Amino acid sequence: MPSSRPPLLRSSLLALTMALATALPALASTPSLTAVRPVGGQRGVELDVTFSGARLGDAKEILFYQPGVTATAITKVDDNNVKAKVKIAADSPLGWHDLRVRTATGLSELRGFSVGAFPEVAEAEPNNDFAAPQAIPMNVTINGVADNEDVDYFVVDAKKGERISVEVEGMRLGITLFDPYVAILNTKRFELASSDDAALLWQDAFASVVAPEDGKYIIQVRESAYAGNGACLYRVQVGNYPRSTGVFPPGGKFGETLAVRWIGDPAGEATVNVTLPAAYVPNFGITRQDEKGLSPHPNLFRLTPLGNVLEKEPNNDQATATPFTAPMALNGVLEKAGDVDHFVFAGKKGQTYDFRLFGRQLRSPIDSVMYLAKKGAGAAVGNDDAVGPDSYFRFACPEDAEYVVSVVDQLGNGGPAYVYRIEVSPVAPKLTVTTPAEQIMLGTGVMAPSVPRGNRQAILIQGSRADFGGDVNILAENLPPGIEMEAPVLVASQAIVPVLFKAKADAPLAATLAKISGKSVDPKVEVASEFSSQAAFVLSPVNNGIIVWSRTVDRLAVGVTEESPYSIEIVQPKVPMVRSGQMGLKVRATRKEGFKAAIAVSLPWNPPGVGSSGGVAIPEGQNEAVIPMNADGGAELRTWKIVVNGTSSGPTGPIMVSSQLADLTIAAPFVGLTFQAATVEQGKEADMAVAVAKNVDFPGEADVSLVGLPNKVTTDVKKITKDSKDIVYHLKTDATSPAGNHTNLFCQVVVTQNGEPIVHNIGSGTLRIDAPLPKPAAAAAPAPAAAPVAAAAPAAAPAKPLSRLEKLRLDSKQKQQAAAAGK
Repeated sequence: MPSSRPPLLRSSLLALTMALATALPALASTPSLTAVRPVGGQRGVELDVTFSGARLGDAKEILFYQPGVTATAITKVDDNNVKAKVKIAADSPLGWHDLRVRTATGLSELRGFSVGAFPEVAEAEPNNDFAAPQAIPMNVTINGVADNEDVDYFVVDAKKGERISVEVEGMRLGITLFDPYVAILNTKRFELASSDDAALLWQDAFASVVAPEDGKYIIQVRESAYAGNGACLYRVQVGNYPRSTGVFPPGGKFGETLAVRWIGDPAGEATVNVTLPAAYVPNFGITRQDEKGLSPHPNLFRLTPLGNVLEKEPNNDQATATPFTAPMALNGVLEKAGDVDHFVFAGKKGQTYDFRLFGRQLRSPIDSVMYLAKKGAGAAVGNDDAVGPDSYFRFACPEDAEYVVSVVDQLGNGGPAYVYRIEVSPVAPKLTVTTPAEQIMLGTGVMAPSVPRGNRQAILIQGSRADFGGDVNILAENLPPGIEMEAPVLVASQAIVPVLFKAKADAPLAATLAKISGKSVDPKVEVASEFSSQAAFVLSPVNNGIIVWSRTVDRLAVGVTEESPYSIEIVQPKVPMVRSGQMGLKVRATRKEGFKAAIAVSLPWNPPGVGSSGGVAIPEGQNEAVIPMNADGGAELRTWKIVVNGTSSGPTGPIMVSSQLADLTIAAPFVGLTFQAATVEQGKEADMAVAVAKNVDFPGEADVSLVGLPNKVTTDVKKITKDSKDIVYHLKTDATSPAGNHTNLFCQVVVTQNGEPIVHNIGSGTLRIDAPLPKPAAAAAPAPAAAPVAAAAPAAAPAKPLSRLEKLRLDSKQKQQAAAAGK
């Protein structure tokens, strides 16, 4: 993967480049953003926010992905910290706002900032005594820390019948592995409501009750296992605001106005009319509001072109199934334990539909199992966990008939919040375009190209096709001025392609959120395309480091940065690399005056069946290096676009640039070789024959070396031409050459073309080395009997001369017979 934050090559390189800093102009060096403090604020206010990490002193812009938050007046605190005035619009969307810091020298990792509706207050220690909680007013956001074995208490006043809602942002802040717990208690320490992991909020928690009487109520916040630490920051919204566990229906049609019912609030349900956006909005949600306030975060809501059908109870069996006409979106609630919902439609023979259930993906607690059956018969198809706990299958109607779709919870659970949505849609081609996941902790680097002026930077793009095949073009819109993207075709057999961003020498220092998409090369194929880029914030320390919390954005941040002290290019190979062959890929650096540091070079991606060596460097003060490459016997035959990344240490940190996109052609071997097995006695000599079959004409002579010979077995390098039919190697062994079957022999064929070698590794040969037979004991030979005189036989016809290969085969057979007779 391309990395914008690779480790330094070694400490001496850093020392050298720091010493050169005064002699060089400002040069690109990627920043690192590790903390945003405070991590959130109230909408409608302006506040100072500090951005901390490394190499941030030249920060120019805070790049926000969502509208409603802007940063101005960025001030350097020191090389690793900057302060900015952050203005939050009064109508800013609530919840998480993704961001990156743009410096003059690069783009940072993805981080974020939380926007809330309430005034902000700080936790005030000591507040870990239930009898002495911190007093707070209603409708505030508390910023605190859950330390090890820490329990934080807060107290609010509430009137009888008043709603008390508490929601915690902990894991969602993306700082550390933090599993928060919250409880609402009365002054007698009786727990009225509590929450650890709420399905609505992933690993975070919320609780809501109606006050049974006038009085004080205690809010408890802690890490669920009392195992917090100084990094376990939290934001807790406490108030009398509405907080529903679900909304019904959980989706609707683009641009329509529909009635939605808010579910799961202890103060009661409510129905409101909502007008939906006319086009797709990433991570779309709707927020409940009443006279007391509004929810801290929206409830996720599906936007599609499908119309809605709402279940009509009773629909617990096939006879009472809710009817619908496909395609359609089916919406229901498993209202109680053991509830089963059914929907029925008339299907025509040959019609094929996808059935996608959205439950947990919309933060419902349902663990669905979905079935489909011909009415009056048993299930023909079913699914439990296709997308996490959610269900999916495809069904082709085998005949004209009525078909019934049914839904049940895997554990038989149910309740008002067990909302689900089944989207029944025709099969349609789809293309999902992504970057590799940005996992800074695992060293993947920043998935946002920071392109130095007059230079290049590459990133990998992945394309996942559904229900179509063929080649795909990768496209970009809204790139910064002076930047262009060069993207090879994503060929039909592949899912990854290196994409190159190139900046003009006079490109303005700026960044944009570019829209990346894919389009079928075949103009007859219309395909919907979506782009996403995932950033992993929290990984599990067990379970192979699986992602516990991440964010996904819908655009690619691309920036122009100050110039780099070096550039690299691939010396375009003039010859192909053949299957089962190898190549040395030459990379050349151009250095600015005074820049001498070593440059690590590597391929971020290899074509299928091709391998390349990592850990190759252009040495300090030098300008070239060779990356060893090889192709296996099944490498795909075509010309690929490849790129090399270079990483070095600039005056303030690591700098990455990329080469041009160069051609690498994978070809079939020029010759085929067939080995004749050979046998030899230790200390003796023998011949090994190899038959040559030409596949491709080649000029001049090729050197052919026999490789893999046992210890102290020697032979000469042979030469062949395109007309050669066989090779004979004369093998010389030593008395100590190891006995046994040696099966790893092959020939290395080097064809020179256009002044460059084409190295083949071909064939598989066997050499058997035998130990000498023991000498038999001497015995007196009997006197020969007198032979009768026979008539002279007629002269035999002269034998047909044996070919060289036939002589070798005969010699081998005789030696095997002699060896067998001596046993």
